[in-house]
Amino acid sequence: MKPKEAWLRDEYGAAVMRMPERDAVFETLSDIPVGPLYTAEDLSGFDAATELGYPGEFPFTRGVQASMYRSKLWTMRMFAGFGTAEQTNERFHKLLAAGQTGLSTAFDLPTLMGYDSDHPMARGEVGKCGVAVASLADMEVLFEGIDPEAITTSMTINSPANAVWAMYLAMAERKGADLAKVGGTIQNDILKEFIAQKEYIFPPAPSVKLVIDTFEWGPQVAPRFNFVSVSGYHIREAGSTSVQELAFTLADGIHYVRKALERGLDIDEFAPRISFFFNVHNDFFEEIAKFRAARRIWARQMRDVFGAQDPRSWMLRTHAQTAGVSLTARQPLVNVARVAIQALAGVLGGTNSLHTDAFDEALSLPTEEAATLALRTQQVVAFESGVTNTVDPLAGSYYLESLTNDMERRTLDYFARIDALGGVERAIEAGYFAREIGDASWKQQRDIDERRRLVVGVNAFEQDVQEVPIQLVDAAVARVQRERLERVRRERDPLAAEAALGELRDRAKDGGNTMPAFMRAAHAFCTLGEQMDVLREVYGVYEEPVLV
Repeated sequence: MKPKEAWLRDEYGAAVMRMPERDAVFETLSDIPVGPLYTAEDLSGFDAATELGYPGEFPFTRGVQASMYRSKLWTMRMFAGFGTAEQTNERFHKLLAAGQTGLSTAFDLPTLMGYDSDHPMARGEVGKCGVAVASLADMEVLFEGIDPEAITTSMTINSPANAVWAMYLAMAERKGADLAKVGGTIQNDILKEFIAQKEYIFPPAPSVKLVIDTFEWGPQVAPRFNFVSVSGYHIREAGSTSVQELAFTLADGIHYVRKALERGLDIDEFAPRISFFFNVHNDFFEEIAKFRAARRIWARQMRDVFGAQDPRSWMLRTHAQTAGVSLTARQPLVNVARVAIQALAGVLGGTNSLHTDAFDEALSLPTEEAATLALRTQQVVAFESGVTNTVDPLAGSYYLESLTNDMERRTLDYFARIDALGGVERAIEAGYFAREIGDASWKQQRDIDERRRLVVGVNAFEQDVQEVPIQLVDAAVARVQRERLERVRRERDPLAAEAALGELRDRAKDGGNTMPAFMRAAHAFCTLGEQMDVLREVYGVYEEPVLV
């Protein structure tokens, strides 16, 4: 067999002389050049034993479980939430009836920002981008008829995460559940809010302190719960490349580990409950490589840098969601194809749970029909495609292994740059992440505008607008929420509520763990806004510096 260089010069060179290469961009969405052919020469020095290993073994490149999907499929966890708790509860039950195996809760903007539904800042936003939850009363309605010991629930909430998690656990307790048997995930990743999504309330330092409170308290009280889901998804949605998403997400996770160790916590007690959340975009092989590189980097960091002894601490377990930012309002039915390709990449990458976007989400909240079709897409991949029959079927691909190695190298380069700036919090304050993502987003949009990259239905293969039904939120939602809040405040024990808020204020001031106070406040039916106002009073409100 001739060397690759000779083949490229002779056979490939002759072929493109006869038929020139297409006028296309031969690089990944992260600007990694893609060659016309990959061979063993591209993996010079590659040691499969140390770079791959077996599934379920260090460094977990091939997956965190030995049998992977041959034993248990990924959790099919569709993101759902709109309007009132009653409306979202109805959607939950329909998705479970359709074969969904876990719940994922979207909250509305007032809840995400720590305001009650009747606050002036909530006007016009109640129930619009998720479900409105302002107290334990809402949480109980939201999960009516759902057994918290039998169904795991993910909740996408960050600044008010401690309070919302406490409401969920209080709801479970009032149902008679054993918290040691209640599983799920609270997103609780405040660093990515400063980096990308911007739904922060307090300054970075006290915000991170609240996260570490859950690291300390969670393993003792709710050991089956993942108390953080370190989230690259929103970083990618803000316009980052796949490499930036990988690097910034893992850097955030490492920052939390360092802060937990500074508090004196045992890494093998909290690390097994750290989970992750990645985007799955259109570049099929790059996305698969991202998941594989993520597991390998995290395993080496946890074992070799931080000295974790428990193999569970080395495992990067991740949820994935198809790329909302890739969905187009033009020809929205084409999004079905995009989502299918992205879902397949997530599965071949070894995700542990998956949400598939509905085709109409560039236009509105998903309709029931569109959400069901998105779930069916996962089910087709699971039961008809054959990709679940063997573990990590693409391992050993010259191209995929080269790309995995390249993404790992580029991620470690980013780690070095972040450390040189003084760590994640200092890099946030310096505007480093905002500049990196802004530059990447600008380049991607320029490439689309100049047709260097084609987007079907947007800058290529255009046609008349496709009309599809959209999901609208009833304006009566705000009235329902106001009435429930009024009833809560009227019927609760005012002394118990006042005492609970006082305890929360004391813990915030003295630096103690806030989670017991949040649990007391939840049971006392203190509202979310009341609790966040206490912390605003103690911690202050963050204002992002203007970048010049």
